Amino acid sequence: MRPSQIIDSHIHCGIQHAHLPIDDIRPLLREEGITSACMFAPVEDVYDRDDPGFEDTALWRQTRHRANRYLLDLADQGEMIFPYLFVWNDFAVEELKHPYRGIKWHRHTDEPVYHYQDPRCTILIEEITRRRLPIVLEESFHHTCTFIERLAPKALIIIPHLGGLNGGYRALDEAGIWRRENVFADTALASTSEMRHFIGKYGADKLLFGSDYPFGDPGGELRKIERLQLSSEDFAKVVAGNLLNLLREGEGLA
Repeated sequence: MRPSQIIDSHIHCGIQHAHLPIDDIRPLLREEGITSACMFAPVEDVYDRDDPGFEDTALWRQTRHRANRYLLDLADQGEMIFPYLFVWNDFAVEELKHPYRGIKWHRHTDEPVYHYQDPRCTILIEEITRRRLPIVLEESFHHTCTFIERLAPKALIIIPHLGGLNGGYRALDEAGIWRRENVFADTALASTSEMRHFIGKYGADKLLFGSDYPFGDPGGELRKIERLQLSSEDFAKVVAGNLLNLLREGEGLA
């Protein structure tokens, strides 16, 4: 029997370059008894992923602002979502004045790069860390390790896909990333064998259910966790409790 609260910690939602409206997502969640979700703007609304030399312009900053704002507006309208701020190279620390519940930090190895040397990047990371906002960090293996070990050693970090797009689960395991108390993982598109290994080595308290919609189906990804045959207590932690504990860390901070 499923618990009364299930939260998908990894969903893309937006209506600009990528057409992923809440009206398409809502019935998928309801059908599976998923009660709420953490939502991020689609990458296509943040930067041009096909242009490695992409640079910000005023037009792209407006597009990015609208994409992030769409999620805040959904929450204001009563949708059961937790809006996350998708950060890019404007490192707009002033955006943190809005009630975002987490941060999306995302690039793949063949995409435009974050300007980590920009002083504004340091300022933003320090403020995110102070506010205890969880960061869903999807980066190359090198940048993932550098981010966690040097740039944001005290931040709350969630690595999606059990590291599948951050260099791989085993590579992060061998690098000692999963051992860090402030590092968590989501299950989106990960294998059940990796989930079992992670839980056996690091415990159920560090794993979060996610689907990576539209790339993963929320119901299908949830059933993968059911196949782990966890205790009812551990299942409830993975599908909601662990995420809620992370989100509570940032409540009331300003």
